[in-house]
Amino acid sequence: MGCVHGKCCSRYPPPSIGGSRDYRENGPYSAQRKHILTQRSLHIVVVPSHNFTLEYSVLTQRGYYPDSPDKENQDCYCVKTQLQGNSSVHFFGVFDGHGDFGGMCSNFVKNKLVEKLSNDPALLEDPVKAYNSAFLATNDDLHKNEIDDSMSGTTAITVLVIGDTLYVANVGDSRAVVAVKDGNRIVAEDLSSDQTPFRRDEYERVKLCGARVLSVDQVEGHKDPDIQSWGDEESQGDDPPRLWVQNGMVPGAAFTRSVGDSLGESIGVIAVPEVLTVQLTPNHLFFVVASDGVFEFLSSQTVVDMAASYSDPRDACAAIAGESYKLWLEHEGRTDDITIIIVQIKGLSNSGTSNYGSGEINVSTVTRVKKGRGTSGISATTGLDVHHAVRSGFSDPLSSQHVVSSRSQAIVVPSPTCQRPVELV
Repeated sequence: MGCVHGKCCSRYPPPSIGGSRDYRENGPYSAQRKHILTQRSLHIVVVPSHNFTLEYSVLTQRGYYPDSPDKENQDCYCVKTQLQGNSSVHFFGVFDGHGDFGGMCSNFVKNKLVEKLSNDPALLEDPVKAYNSAFLATNDDLHKNEIDDSMSGTTAITVLVIGDTLYVANVGDSRAVVAVKDGNRIVAEDLSSDQTPFRRDEYERVKLCGARVLSVDQVEGHKDPDIQSWGDEESQGDDPPRLWVQNGMVPGAAFTRSVGDSLGESIGVIAVPEVLTVQLTPNHLFFVVASDGVFEFLSSQTVVDMAASYSDPRDACAAIAGESYKLWLEHEGRTDDITIIIVQIKGLSNSGTSNYGSGEINVSTVTRVKKGRGTSGISATTGLDVHHAVRSGFSDPLSSQHVVSSRSQAIVVPSPTCQRPVELV
């Protein structure tokens, strides 16, 4: 969900009658059980401190814009393993650019953020503080860069794995979700809370900073601007509340936090992340990190259900991207850029040997909130509010690091409404 001329907010399609679907049998990829991405390498990294592995796959797909067929993919991602030479520290991030220079912003932030985390000597002592510092410093560097970020920027959803603990830092409205085994069910638990004016706390914060919060219909005089209630993201449709300067028609941001967007900063758009800390257990099966192009028409639970239907995360990425793509075309006649990382957690047990301190998680800082686009939501405190110290010894500094980082990966994904594949570059 970006600027007023960018992405829109819409509702989920009605659920199918009769319960959950078998996404392996239905949907645009049913003719290809293995999918085209199965030919790609499956990435595997080890977390030796707790004796488990992470198996992951990444897919990024340029959106289809009929009026701008050459529009670049403004999404990008970054996966960096063994931060600071530590074999049990790994980073996964998705960055969703917006505005005229959104692709440049997301690519810049992707590189700078992980660089700052990698170079922070306090990363393992206080990951939350390191996250907060990295986001703010990256935002400052983007302002000083030659990229025009006055009305361009990027959201960022990132997961830092340190031993058996996830640190999830979010700025914007992309999302991270973890799949949890609960008896015979697999339940989706949101690891981030979309930062938009639909959230009452974010609405009140930007209002105090001088923002006008109005839908496009309201700012154009078609609806009463004094009505400051827009329902929720699921029921609202395509006219969400947006942020505007006083007596102006800019920037029209549908998010309340981002990196960049220097004009938006004057009315409360900030780069301070909300950081959630989660200690993994054997019931945590996998986590998903994805841009909001995935979640526009798919709930968190639906994404988890689809991912759980495939043993190979490459197949799961392809199926989820295809379903998202199909629903975008059905409802909007176009699609957003789509980026998704699926990370499977293999072999984690409660008896893993660890070099890490047992630091307690401050669960009192995490509260559940009602969400419009998902089964549940989490409101996590900002990086300024949480302290969770984790100590670790370093692995061999000569050990290799695996870095995957891309903005416009060339892939070919069959279009659900076309008879031949659409080439995406």
